[in-house]
Amino acid sequence: MKRYLACGILTLFFWVFVCGAALPEPSTNTDKGQANVASGEGPGDEVAFTQLLKGTLLEGFVHAFVASISVIIVSELGDKTFFIAAIMAMRHPRVTVLAGAMLALFIMHVLSASLGGVVTTFIPRKYTYYASAVLFAIFGIKMMKDGLGMSAEEGQEEYEEVQADLRKKEEEEGASGIADAEAATRPAVPRYNFLRKYFSRVFLQTLTLTFLAEWGDRSQITTIILATKENIAGVIIGGALGHFICTALAVLGGRFIAQKISVRTVTLVGSVVFILFAISALLFKPTDS
Repeated sequence: MKRYLACGILTLFFWVFVCGAALPEPSTNTDKGQANVASGEGPGDEVAFTQLLKGTLLEGFVHAFVASISVIIVSELGDKTFFIAAIMAMRHPRVTVLAGAMLALFIMHVLSASLGGVVTTFIPRKYTYYASAVLFAIFGIKMMKDGLGMSAEEGQEEYEEVQADLRKKEEEEGASGIADAEAATRPAVPRYNFLRKYFSRVFLQTLTLTFLAEWGDRSQITTIILATKENIAGVIIGGALGHFICTALAVLGGRFIAQKISVRTVTLVGSVVFILFAISALLFKPTDS
């Protein structure tokens, strides 16, 4: 099972990388088209330039989409947020768990991409472009080192650790519930709880746990880095889809997927993906689309 999963992931990201690299390069007539439009040499030139601009924007979106969904999947599979969704879905309604986890991940993802976009307004793109390549290489090398040092049971250990943390939180909530029941016999004190009025406890618990686990995570930092050099819309949509795929897999697969997935294999595959993107960044100039 683990061998087939590893082969499938490697094949997927090989073709994703090949398809991203195979995108047609923008025409070398861009400068000519711009000059023609500026000099007003006829509507034909203006239409050609508009089509070229749309094609360039589309290529930038597709490249950002491919890069974002790739790094998110290899970062989130077997991650703490993955196990949180899997364990919560075994105890509570799956739709509620999926909704809470996805809302937390989407909020964090949009915030991270927006932060990366803001950075480019202060730092020239050529600096953020090469800095991102260096950071991708560092992430890739570190992930490869971590993956080679992992045991075959790393995923099971992470799963049990998250399960123990959730059990502890539930016990604490149970003790808090008893204290609230005792306090109910005393004179009522007005307390405004807006969120619990409209959302279930399971939804809020999943949202909170996922948001806190994602804060400072590798996928968050990766999103910020990508947004400094790629099309932000492509980064957001690709990353959101990547988060949805991983979370849905955890929620639907539950214990079986969580315990069968090889964190070591996913980490090693992720290291290769990060290194490939670092190398690809060095093959092009920051001004290339």
